[in-house]
Amino acid sequence: MLQIQTIVSAPFDENTYLVWLPDRTEVLVIDPGLEPDLILEFLEERGLSVAAILNTHGHADHIGGNAALKKKYPLAPIIIGVNEAHFLTDPVANLSAVFGMPIVSPPADQLVSDDETIEHAGISMHVREIPGHSPGHVVFVIAGKPTIVLGGDVLFRDSVGRTDFPGGSFALLASGIRKKLYTLPEDAVVYPGHGPVTTVGNEKRSNSFVPGEVS
Repeated sequence: MLQIQTIVSAPFDENTYLVWLPDRTEVLVIDPGLEPDLILEFLEERGLSVAAILNTHGHADHIGGNAALKKKYPLAPIIIGVNEAHFLTDPVANLSAVFGMPIVSPPADQLVSDDETIEHAGISMHVREIPGHSPGHVVFVIAGKPTIVLGGDVLFRDSVGRTDFPGGSFALLASGIRKKLYTLPEDAVVYPGHGPVTTVGNEKRSNSFVPGEVS
């Protein structure tokens, strides 16, 4: 049974997820937000360390904690989709410049592509690229009972990621959700970048933006 801790960062109520196996102290940090001290405090309190830093995409609220975590855990690789890597070091692309607070991350140590499988901290993850919210957005799928989806800003409870940012496309987002998320088991749990968790089955039934047929 995976251990999953959610840490919510202001000002965008962004969800950072810490994922680890109960018999290990190495943690995956997914999308470290703009309040990295909250993450570091939790790790210290629990006696945990960071094995890898995973970014579903490169928007500022999802990479804002990369630098602080990398400084504390320099051996932890920063991992992001191959088509999203430039967002890490470009404040215009990652949208932080628009808010007058330019943010840059250390560059990626590992780039991942669609349909690739990676493993860190004893946890195997399947990569699925789902563009639309951002050009190279990826989600990380952990097979199990239930399947876990670390989904970033693709699919929310009864909603989807916005597509009005540069490089956005609702058509690509909807197609990716149907082909790469709605094909997962209905009890697959989706941990989104904002808001509460949901399941694939719930979204297929109730998501008015991207409805799906329930098998």
